[in-house]
Amino acid sequence: MYNLLIVDDETETREALSSYFPWNEIGFHIIGQAGNGREALRFIEGEERVDIVLTDIKMPVMTGIELAEDLYRSKRDIKVVFLSGYRDFEYAQQALHYRVSNYVLKPAKYHVLLDVFVKLREELEAGNVEKERSAAEDLQGSDESFIIRQIKDYVTSHYQNASLEQAARLVHMNANYLSFFFKQKTGQNFSDYVIQHKMEVAAGLLQDMSFKTYTVSEMVGYSNAKNFTRTFKSYYGKTPSEYRNGPAAP
Repeated sequence: MYNLLIVDDETETREALSSYFPWNEIGFHIIGQAGNGREALRFIEGEERVDIVLTDIKMPVMTGIELAEDLYRSKRDIKVVFLSGYRDFEYAQQALHYRVSNYVLKPAKYHVLLDVFVKLREELEAGNVEKERSAAEDLQGSDESFIIRQIKDYVTSHYQNASLEQAARLVHMNANYLSFFFKQKTGQNFSDYVIQHKMEVAAGLLQDMSFKTYTVSEMVGYSNAKNFTRTFKSYYGKTPSEYRNGPAAP
């Protein structure tokens, strides 16, 4: 979800934009409202993260143009979309160098908002993946090894319910890019590595005859013993019982 701040001096306009458009369905969360550019800056300077500002142009105290200029000069990574009347259009064009992403003419129409913000979400997603890729490519070998070690340590400690999403949060990466990064550096998919670790732990537990097979299954994170047996046989070529009763596995 990307956080969207709506800025307009007309309360009815703000409420209508917030309430009557399915923002959540297209990946946006209305994080707040402001009545002018100054209020918007105070909100942004707080603790909340703002990704996009949808702002009217003509407002008292601080206009949308002045808000866009302030965000641009302070180098904030926030995209701006203008709400403008026909008479404001030429005025709004003056702000192109403030990285204004688009214009939505008043009254805002459903299909126009949908088109503008779906494209904007795609741009944001592409930008985030590219940032992750660039950041990872800039890492030296020691840093890359540290990240891989963090991920492997996480799996070792949480193999019962380890997930790609949680691993990504741990190392501050996009989950999709982490999947690519882990495979590139280890030659193994993250999910395969988790299964490998689970099976190796299970093999050790099976040496203890006091543990039933279904108990070992639960201990390594399988609630369904049949799924555990199927995975174990796929990995070792033997069922857990065959493995336990036969020679030591490789």
